Amino acid sequence: MIAPGKEDSVVINLDGKDVSVPSGTNLVDAAALHGKEIPHYCYHPQLSVAGNCRMCLIEMGTPMRDRGSGKAVLNDDGSPKIGWVPKPVIGCATNVSAGMHVKTESDVVKECREGIMEFLLVNHPLDCPICDQAGECRLQEFATDYGRGYSRFVERKNVKPKRTRLGPRVTLDDERCILCSRCIRFSQEVAKDDVLGFVDRGSFSTLTCFPGKELSNNYSLNTVDICPVGALTSTDFRFKMRVWFLKETRSICTESSAGSNITVSSREGQVYRITPRRNDLVNDSWMTDSGRTLFKTVKAENRLVFPSVSGSRVSLTEAMDTAFKLFKNKRVGVIGSCKSSLEELFLLSQFCKATKAKKFIRGHFGEDDGILLSADRTPNLRGALVSGFANKYPKSDLSILNMALQKGELDTLVVMGENLLDSKVDAASLSGTEVVFLGTHANETSKLASVVLPTLTAFEKSGSFINRSFYVQAFLQAIPGPAGLIPDLQILSNLISSVDPESDLSPDLKKIWIAMSRVRNSPLKGISFSDLKQGTVQIDGSKWKNMPFVEKSALHHNPMMKIK
Repeated sequence: MIAPGKEDSVVINLDGKDVSVPSGTNLVDAAALHGKEIPHYCYHPQLSVAGNCRMCLIEMGTPMRDRGSGKAVLNDDGSPKIGWVPKPVIGCATNVSAGMHVKTESDVVKECREGIMEFLLVNHPLDCPICDQAGECRLQEFATDYGRGYSRFVERKNVKPKRTRLGPRVTLDDERCILCSRCIRFSQEVAKDDVLGFVDRGSFSTLTCFPGKELSNNYSLNTVDICPVGALTSTDFRFKMRVWFLKETRSICTESSAGSNITVSSREGQVYRITPRRNDLVNDSWMTDSGRTLFKTVKAENRLVFPSVSGSRVSLTEAMDTAFKLFKNKRVGVIGSCKSSLEELFLLSQFCKATKAKKFIRGHFGEDDGILLSADRTPNLRGALVSGFANKYPKSDLSILNMALQKGELDTLVVMGENLLDSKVDAASLSGTEVVFLGTHANETSKLASVVLPTLTAFEKSGSFINRSFYVQAFLQAIPGPAGLIPDLQILSNLISSVDPESDLSPDLKKIWIAMSRVRNSPLKGISFSDLKQGTVQIDGSKWKNMPFVEKSALHHNPMMKIK
């Protein structure tokens, strides 16, 4: 029974209603596509099936066939006769097939769920008021939705270890563990670091690390994200903030070109945590531990929070005027950054046209871990190529700039956040050259600069990046920037206007995207920033296919649940 016009879909009967679902989909996911919740704990769409929590029990039947002839057995009215499995089956280990009948709300199913919830709560501590998972706990939610509302258990609860250190970033409260094994399977299958397991038996089973090992890989905090209860907690986030007070903002991890989708959780202008946001096209449901700490740079001691000229604090207007005088009618070199947004790089490229400046850019590279930490340690190297700022794949240093300085070809440098002295540029080569520095944090170059214009971090502005697979993804402002600072796009727009008063390039994202789409042969044609807010958009990157290396990812995406 194939759905009309959908060769990869089948029709099943879900609680008495025929619905179309992708062929072979897991029953839990198939029901969710039609607004039906099959409660579950151990099941995760990007991990193997364990089938040990039994919360997803449902009634299932399939069309009957004659054993001898193989023909369908029909009812008196000619409809297929359904052979129901005598006992409830677990939905997480069942894939849909044509003609399948499923009951998710029958009396038998409800009774099974009540029984499972009663068993899960037998030894669970009543510490919801102090639990970090409160507010986003599946045990709380399912106990309310599917539990009896009372317990018949009167014996003393088993006491298990509390505040156990599993690794440098993860703390375990074993009393809360419901033995779903998600963390174990994640460590084995995704992180490829098999360090977790259960010891002892029955109600005494305990999660622990193997002797001599600890949960210390760079993906350990993903176990906290997928823990359905409050057993695994982030050591850094514990007791910092109640989750219902946090504002959640969609963003992109800037650690590397993997472009992991993230959620920035903040309150009153302060970021408290970063968690991964599911996108099966890019990062599944995971992100690196190191990427979660990037928000701490927002309030770092070396953060630039006011404009300066020759080391003295000035107004933003005075700093901008001074900068204009330094590159007016001068030989200008512009050092872009692969950490800038696509829109910023486009405006920077337009600034170069207005000043007839020479363009320079460097890459930052490291070891590719094969998952979500790519060799390209910047979020927007491909954005530099697409925006037109970079004509070819950038090198890991600025030795070409150093040669131009030694030949005396440049009078003024406009630097976007890079540290020139860490990029094979000699301090002696900078002698006699004026430097205008735009960046978020002080470095050796900002200390040498004649003018410093502070900019905003990715948490304090909106824009887009292009990741290693040429997916264009938007990030949105989560918190306000330091008082008195303006967005990078506004600074660049003002600099362009100072050189070309007739320029109509504004800092508005919508208008910038219109301007980018007008560029000849641009792969961004037909795309708007509003499209990026709706989901991930892939562009044609074949023009740059001959890059020095191919970045790899070990993630195996689920073709049945493409979530953009």
